[in-house]
Amino acid sequence: MDDFLISEQRRRPPVKNVIRAENAFIENISADNRTGYVTISYGVMGEFCIIHMEMVTLVVNRDTIIRNQFGQNLSFSDLREGMIVDAEFSAAMTRSIPPQARAYRITVINQNNNSQITEGRVLSVDTRNDFFLTGNPNDIYSQMRFVVSDSTVIMDRRGRQIRLRDLRPGDFVRVEHANFQTMSIPPQTTAFNVQVL
Repeated sequence: MDDFLISEQRRRPPVKNVIRAENAFIENISADNRTGYVTISYGVMGEFCIIHMEMVTLVVNRDTIIRNQFGQNLSFSDLREGMIVDAEFSAAMTRSIPPQARAYRITVINQNNNSQITEGRVLSVDTRNDFFLTGNPNDIYSQMRFVVSDSTVIMDRRGRQIRLRDLRPGDFVRVEHANFQTMSIPPQTTAFNVQVL
């Protein structure tokens, strides 16, 4: 029994050197030889309750624990782009863009790449913090804050790709976004595709 506890403690990384990302979105998956790479984007709460999107490539090896939300073991080949995962990874990262870090644990929360569609009028655009707000300016409960990541595609009326700074208050948009959101008011979620109508 004591031997089991000691081996379990050796396998677990020190708590202070671990970053935990909840409700992260798998952006990309690749592999070479015996190493897998899973690029995820996840929100980090900043000042004034603004969520900043971070991106990291997780280096997955045979020591990485991969499970579903029910605790059943999965393999690297079970991971798919678009899945929502919780991840634990090393705080020691490379200086590349996106940075790379050793993955300790990946827990698949949602295996579907389901998304939702919301249409609304743009109220404001914040290019500094990479988000825009839609809804009724007189009803905060109708508003939604959409966080824009590097993988968010924004298209104008003619189908040409544009940048966040090209969105204007008053534009009517259709937003494909994650099917999860924060409990804040207004709620925040990640935008996948934005189409100006």
